[in-house]
Amino acid sequence: MNLTTTYLCDTYVGKENFQIAEPLLRSYGGNQAFSGSIATLRCFEDSAMLKKILAEKGGNRVLVVDGGGSHRCALLGAQLATMAFDNGWQGIVIYGCIRDTALLNKIPIGIRALHAHPLFCHGKDTGDHDVLITFAGVNFRKDHFLYADTDGIIVSETMLS
Repeated sequence: MNLTTTYLCDTYVGKENFQIAEPLLRSYGGNQAFSGSIATLRCFEDSAMLKKILAEKGGNRVLVVDGGGSHRCALLGAQLATMAFDNGWQGIVIYGCIRDTALLNKIPIGIRALHAHPLFCHGKDTGDHDVLITFAGVNFRKDHFLYADTDGIIVSETMLS
């Protein structure tokens, strides 16, 4: 990603319709900076639909997952993150937990999540795909754009340059 979130804030605050996420999420994965068009998923302690989506070609997309903020199990681990990378996803943002942090840090994909948890959730194949989800003070919508780096996360209705 060539655009930093600080540059985007300095350039577009007051000029462009974008939101800045509250600093709730920790950085994991091998890429500290990533960006792309948003796809969304709402699921609670259920990774089955997450696995189906990450099996799709990602292109220039970032998957934003509302996991309900659960701290009882992990939605994403090294196996799913590797699948996402292999399928061209730019990043995954999870309002929930992940696991396999040492392995995730070696996979060249951007990942943000609340915390790590060693227990993986069981899949029941429930959830809602490409719906409006809200957490960290931001509304995440399909086909809006997400920019993330070590300073934060920005969401814009349009692609910024």
